[in-house]
Amino acid sequence: MDKTNVMRLLDVAKIPYVMHEYDPEAVDGMEVARLVGENPEAVFKTLICENPKHEHFVFDIPVNAELDLKKAAKACGSKSIDLIPLKELLPLTGYVHGGCSPIGLKKMFPVYIDETAILFDTIYISGGKRGLQVELSPQDLADYVHATFIDLTKG
Repeated sequence: MDKTNVMRLLDVAKIPYVMHEYDPEAVDGMEVARLVGENPEAVFKTLICENPKHEHFVFDIPVNAELDLKKAAKACGSKSIDLIPLKELLPLTGYVHGGCSPIGLKKMFPVYIDETAILFDTIYISGGKRGLQVELSPQDLADYVHATFIDLTKG
């Protein structure tokens, strides 16, 4: 397999990771967790949101959870926040749905990772394309993308 931009960036930063391939037709997070044989609480999806000022933010949460938009807005100091329309994902980030990663975005945006990530030695995030997850330390990820760990999910 050719290395993705995510893998190249991790290599340059000397951040250890393990690559996990799966059927690229699977875009549902729970299905991805099952295919890589991992606890869904340790497999994170990357969501891109926008506030009324058209500022963008990145939220990484477990695939079995739902983003609490009120908590997300509070985390980034916004009155409100919404997920960006799917058609804006590729032009804004360079990634397709099911392959969006907090690493290697076209432009750096503030990143917030659900605080449950620190409960695991390693978590899984998209490797930058469908069919690929990278497993890495949540602290290494947070340090690399300058992320904040915070409570982001409903429930």
